Amino acid sequence: MANVSPTRGDITSHPDASEMRARYARMLGGRDVALVDGPVFLLGLYCAVSPWILHYTTSQPSLVTHNLIMGVAIGLLALGFTRAPERMYGLSWAFCVMGIWMIVSPWIVGENPDAGVVWNNIIIGALALILGLVCAVTAAKRAPRP
Repeated sequence: MANVSPTRGDITSHPDASEMRARYARMLGGRDVALVDGPVFLLGLYCAVSPWILHYTTSQPSLVTHNLIMGVAIGLLALGFTRAPERMYGLSWAFCVMGIWMIVSPWIVGENPDAGVVWNNIIIGALALILGLVCAVTAAKRAPRP
């Protein structure tokens, strides 16, 4: 009868061991901040629908359009972070700038915004800035040194 019981051998002697190590390193290499992708997407979704949640669609029509466009842009960045993280994390600094813009936009785009609208955009902007900095710092640590 043949010996079919599993043996615990050393995989380093496998002829494809170095190729398998390189493949796993490529697959896992770009996922340093995988936990940020979901919150970024949810932040973009909330930013897009926040005018309807806080009911300022009639009092601030320009901010409604602004938040919808910014929310879609943040959501697309999140999808890019998920799909091609090694390329997209370079845009983390742009995400930080979008966060700063969200903080100041009620006074630039809006017309006499009330406190709820202002605080909504400040919180969205601060979260975008923080998440963008997390992505940017991680991408900077991972970048090859000359």
